[in-house]
Amino acid sequence: MLIITIKQGKEKALLAGEPWVYLSAISRIDGKFEERLKSGATTLIRSSSGQFLARGGWSPKSQIRARIWTLDEKEAVDHAMIKRRIQHALTKPRPVKNSKTAAQRLINAEADQLPGLVVDYYGENPGYLVCQFQAACVDAWKVTIVKALIAETGCPNVYEHADELIRAGEGLPANSGSLAGDELPIEFQFE
Repeated sequence: MLIITIKQGKEKALLAGEPWVYLSAISRIDGKFEERLKSGATTLIRSSSGQFLARGGWSPKSQIRARIWTLDEKEAVDHAMIKRRIQHALTKPRPVKNSKTAAQRLINAEADQLPGLVVDYYGENPGYLVCQFQAACVDAWKVTIVKALIAETGCPNVYEHADELIRAGEGLPANSGSLAGDELPIEFQFE
């Protein structure tokens, strides 16, 4: 596992709730060379004195080198955690849609403890879940996320919308398309 050591004084941002570790805050990175190249890998983040601070998702090509998964040393970053986070996000009260063309935000990235993941629901039953995987850490868990979304919402149609600039900044390819179920219609009206 990669271990990121933060420069002295930079841990204050994490302890205050900052959900990212920027390249400029890193003092040292320990781990095998292959691990440093693995986009989305889980990394241990510690203070300059060696104290545990967080577990994060590694992004070797971004200025945001790690996005925080958890501040709990005992919480594993695994399939069960991803599923729990999706379940929790989907139980939050949402504004009621007032028309069949209104979009509804279901998951809002760091606000729902799923860094870089944005999920919107469009249409009517069964509708479409449109996902944006804006960070390497959630991109690495894409299959687990899609399966959990289908299981929790009952919506079989999952589409990925890739913002080219955001994904380029993460060193990820910008591929949009169907991940499960039907393709989005060519013309799709929404508010």
